[in-house]
Amino acid sequence: MPASSTPTPPAEGSSLASQMGELPAPLYARVKQMIVQQIQSGAWPPHHRVPSESELVSELGVSRMTINRALRELTNDGLLVRMQGVGTFVAEPKGQSALFQVQNIAEEIEARGHRHHCVVVRLEEEKASAERALALDVREGQRVFHSLIVHYENDVPVQIEDRYVNAAVAPDYLRQDFSGQTPFAYLTQVAPLSEGEHVVEAVLPGPEDCRLLNIDRHEPCLLIRRRTWSGRNTVTSARLLYPGSRYRLEGRFSS
Repeated sequence: MPASSTPTPPAEGSSLASQMGELPAPLYARVKQMIVQQIQSGAWPPHHRVPSESELVSELGVSRMTINRALRELTNDGLLVRMQGVGTFVAEPKGQSALFQVQNIAEEIEARGHRHHCVVVRLEEEKASAERALALDVREGQRVFHSLIVHYENDVPVQIEDRYVNAAVAPDYLRQDFSGQTPFAYLTQVAPLSEGEHVVEAVLPGPEDCRLLNIDRHEPCLLIRRRTWSGRNTVTSARLLYPGSRYRLEGRFSS
């Protein structure tokens, strides 16, 4: 991230102070809204250096405490990145994944204009443990398939896909080349999705998770436990782990 790019000047005839003055909200909230407007308009793109607290105090005519609170909250919201001794920068937008839909991560990444690739860590046959048998609605000891895949967005690991598959529903699963086609894409062909279940948790990563995602052990992660069905058959039980700093989950619903 650059350390000293010059702040982009506001549009002609529209200073930061005048923009902020038009917003009906408490002072710190108006500062936040003004910064968000600069980001959303493209005037301050990702990695752009935000004016310093002193510069904003001078430009906006508000207290340093007000500026500090606005910058701190925007940093907590993930819109800004503050680097001690360097400055404050506009954060790279996080990738996002649909919370209430079952989607192909490769298509999500490519829809953002980014590159997707994956690394197959594990692809093997196992005997279902009691826990796995319950999740897949099969007998304990029955044959199941296990795949462990890391998905990358622009060469940055963004998801661990730890998936168990009902071998009776997808008997050729182990013969597939998942470096070129995701398990989701293959399974929707052989066992069209009719129902899905999501359980979402906030967790800390395990040692293998840290290694595969190249993250610190204190990095908060988003975990989706997903089960899918095709007709009456349970097809998969999957654990999808996202680094919290690189991804967000979105959902929309109506009453």
